[in-house]
Amino acid sequence: MKLCLLVFLLVTTSAFAKTIKVAAIDWCPQICPEQKEKGYVVDLVEEIYRDSDYQLQVDYFPWSRAIKYVLAGKYHALLSPAKAEAPQLRYPASAVGQQEMCFFTTLENQWQYRGIDSLSKMQIGIAIDTSIEELNHYVSSHSDQFVFQPYHERYIKQSAQMLTKNRIDAFLFTKNSTLYELKQAKMWHDFRIAGCVSRTDIFMAFTPNAKEHNAVDDMMLTFDTRAKQLNIQQILEQLLIKYNLQ
Repeated sequence: MKLCLLVFLLVTTSAFAKTIKVAAIDWCPQICPEQKEKGYVVDLVEEIYRDSDYQLQVDYFPWSRAIKYVLAGKYHALLSPAKAEAPQLRYPASAVGQQEMCFFTTLENQWQYRGIDSLSKMQIGIAIDTSIEELNHYVSSHSDQFVFQPYHERYIKQSAQMLTKNRIDAFLFTKNSTLYELKQAKMWHDFRIAGCVSRTDIFMAFTPNAKEHNAVDDMMLTFDTRAKQLNIQQILEQLLIKYNLQ
């Protein structure tokens, strides 16, 4: 009888758990849909919502499409923008990590980013809808210097190939992901980091769609309450060690 009751409770708890639909991108080592390890951002968010009333449904899209789906309310949340990348979304108090945007060039190219003045005459690859923090204004006012591409799972390799074919002088993307991807592909020995812009926090951001307002209020309250209870920064540091990022 006790066993039957336990099975009933487990089944009903799972059946009535509320689902948070999350739009995400292939952005390893933060988010890794094709790997055994899910990525440290996914691990962190799953830990936050563990033992709550929620379960996560994570679907993967190109970056611009993921943003649009969350803005429209087709998905409840987005993993994991900087605030400048999707300013219309709703942001909880706690971040789920940081991103550092860096310039990458071929190994033989000795150019180094040393501020805006060093960008003169450069042709730079960049992903659409990404935030470069202090360079955002420069990018918008000097668009002729930038080659814009959609961000998808092939972006990093394609940008590296554009470098070797001299179609661009450098490309910009997040440090951890570029290092991870090019090392996995055994390509990193041909490239180098040529300087970085400032770091910025990344978040699990939620839809501003009015129809989802009350539901999202509760999702965000649960996120912030659990993040505070669990000491999210300590868990994040442990995950960065697990993914060899410390």
